[in-house]
Amino acid sequence: MKIMIASDIHGSAEYCRRLLEIFSSSGSEKLLLLGDVLYHGPRNGLCDGYDPKGVADMLNRHAADIICIKGNCDSEVDQMVLDFPIMSETAIICNDGVTAIAIHGHKDPDKLPLKGVDIVFSGHTHIPDNTVKNGVIYANPGSVSIPKMGTPKGFIIWENGTLNWTSLEGDRYDSRDI
Repeated sequence: MKIMIASDIHGSAEYCRRLLEIFSSSGSEKLLLLGDVLYHGPRNGLCDGYDPKGVADMLNRHAADIICIKGNCDSEVDQMVLDFPIMSETAIICNDGVTAIAIHGHKDPDKLPLKGVDIVFSGHTHIPDNTVKNGVIYANPGSVSIPKMGTPKGFIIWENGTLNWTSLEGDRYDSRDI
């Protein structure tokens, strides 16, 4: 199964629209969102095209295709306007014999029970990550709307045993075979 992984939309209708256009044309079957969907949080300024209601409307049109976990900026009031669950702090995804756990990343992933887990997907930092620790891949797609440290706005595509980090402009800038 082809899965797109993205994080930290933070209410940007402009970049959510672009992400969903890419999702629709990519052939991905699921969109895994790693939290911080609608609200920008008190530490971030307003992002380009800030429109949480517009983001909710766009995402709701894809509700059947979305797996989403709760970020530190997501709340019960956000759940009231979204047609897919967002309040779970973790999700387990099994794809092609590989087991991944999805978290937002604001809590220490090293405290998770990782026995049998091949990949930890996390967001929160707004900085892409592609590292291996104790045999587990740690994969962060960065942020769709507010990337940090000069990194691109982007996402990960998980397909055929490979993770590909890709910018919203379509440039693949990192990859890892699983």
